Order: sequence, then C-alpha cells, then structure tokens
Amino acid sequence: MNATFRRDVFFSFFMFTADLRPQDSRYTQILIDHLKALTDMGYDGFDLHIASQSATVDHQLEVESYVGLKKAFDEAGLKETKFTTNVGTTRTFDPTSPYEEQRRQALSYLKSRVDITRVLGGDSIMSGPFLYPYGVFPVTDANEPIWSDALQDWMKSRYHAARSVFEDLAAYAAAQEVKLAIEPVKSWETPPPNMVSEVLDFLDGLEHSQGGVTIDTAQVVMESQGPSIFKDNVARAARQDRLYYVHISAPDRGAVQDSWIPWDIILNEIEPVYRGPYLIEVFNAIPPFDSSMRMARRRFWRPGEDDPAPNGDSAYDVAMAALEELREQITLSARVRSDPSHLTATHAGDA
Repeated sequence: MNATFRRDVFFSFFMFTADLRPQDSRYTQILIDHLKALTDMGYDGFDLHIASQSATVDHQLEVESYVGLKKAFDEAGLKETKFTTNVGTTRTFDPTSPYEEQRRQALSYLKSRVDITRVLGGDSIMSGPFLYPYGVFPVTDANEPIWSDALQDWMKSRYHAARSVFEDLAAYAAAQEVKLAIEPVKSWETPPPNMVSEVLDFLDGLEHSQGGVTIDTAQVVMESQGPSIFKDNVARAARQDRLYYVHISAPDRGAVQDSWIPWDIILNEIEPVYRGPYLIEVFNAIPPFDSSMRMARRRFWRPGEDDPAPNGDSAYDVAMAALEELREQITLSARVRSDPSHLTATHAGDA
C-alpha cells in the first residue's frame, strides 16, 4: 500500500462528555466551540457518544433531536465535519436477551442509533460495545457472580439469541450506509466479548456479511492474549474486510503522548492493512467516567467549561499533543516499513 496515504485522525468527545444533550441549545454552543478549536488543531473528524435514554422515550424523537443538533453544527460552519458515533447497549435494550420482546426493543433501539449515526455522519461508522450490554455482569439465581468457564458457557446462548437481531440490524445499517463496528472491551469493565477474536467469531456466525470490529489499543494491551494472536486477529479481520475502526487510547485512558501504547506492534500490524480513520480516545475524569472507571488522576480542564487549573493540563493541550504523537508514529512506521535500517539508526541516535 502507498506509504504516503493521508490518514484521517478523529477525536473522541469522551474528553468532554458522555451525553451531547441535543435539545440543550446552550450546551450545543459549548460543543460547537470544542469542535471548532479541535478542527483548527488539525483533527479531521470526531466521535460522539449517543447516550441511552429511558425506555419510555420515543426513539423517533431522539433521532429528530439529533437532526436539530446537526443543523446547529452546519449553521455554525461545521457542515463538512466528519462524525462517527459510540453506542452501547443496556440492561433494558439487550439484543442477547432470552426474551423475544426485549430483543425487539433492542433492535428498535439499535436501529435508532444507526439513524442518528447517519444523521450526524452520513456514510459513517457506529462503534462501541453494542452486542452484550455494557457492564451488566450476570449472576446465578442465588445471586452468585458467574465467571471463567461458566461465564463462557453462559455466553453461548446469549450470542445465539443475538444472531437474528444483528442480521436484521446489519441489513438495515447497510441500507443506511453505516458500518457497524463492535468493540470488544476488557473483562473488568464488562462480560464478553472481551477479545477481537470473540467479535469475529460472532460475526462469522451471521448470515449477513455486513458487520465489523473496532480494535482499541487500550483494550488490546489490557485484555488480549499476546502479540502473535493479535497479529493473527488483525490479519483475519483485514482478510474478511471487517477491520472497520481503530481507537488509539492509552492503557490508563489518559494522555496519549508518552503513554504505554505499543506503537511498534500496533502500527506495524494495523497501518499496512487499514485505511479507515484513527480515533484518539481520552476518557476525562468527568461523570460518569470518574466513578465507573475509578479515576484517581486529575481532570484535564475543559476550556469554556471548567476553571483553568494552574498546574494541570487542559483538554486542548492533551488533544494537540496526542495528534502530534500519532502523526509522528505513523510517519515513523512508514519509514521503517520502507527501510528497516531507519529503526536502527533512530535508536542509535536516541542513545
């Protein structure tokens, strides 16, 4: 592949919020200010989390609220801005449920998220842990947690129950020109799928060929089985044309610059076979992440929302440094692939 390919880099709004509050015009202006500042830095697009609402909320009204949000973005000069979405399923909207009515509710919910993705981003990507409900750990009738072999066996029936939901959803998303990218998330956050291979195995069992996987560097470092299996999984996803999205995120979910991201493994395996956008994903110490992810580190203060922290980094500083780091790593990866002696020379210069 051409090493000069210009890679799109997106930024996750998990730095700022987990709820866009599309009907709040005051907050919409804050979002617009962030979008403009990050676009000026050089970001090509953004990933927006679509918060779940009560089961009593009409999904069509939700979609219409995002139509209004997109209109506000367009009128603010952001019409050409690219968007992807982050979506999770919930205990209420559970496509793996053994109950047919609940699966129908989950399908309606997920279709509405496809519609929102289409509204915001057009030909775009809906990513996230939207197979099994995020963070809903199963228990026995005696209220005992289910782990290990028992959990893996328990998940078999859940995967089977979700098949028809995802076959319908995949067909619907394809008609809307939206890519579905299921993200495996580490086991201390949520039950399976925790591995890239588990997502690919599920997708292999579907009759509809649509559907793909998100690879997140933080999840890979903390959950995957090692470099050789990771290499095989990347190759498998690429061979099946299922590598839809790649998230660049530090293991502590903080600043990307000077983090423990294994750049050599990530970029040497992914960069040659992937042509979608990279998403820089930083989870800020804001609700609900501060408690749900047990964050002890200080918040990156958000311009226009928080008081400046004299001795702390701003969200914009962290975003700029992350973009520079990723661009530098992509360039280095291309040079090394074209001339492996460059890596030796670089290391010698560092010494």
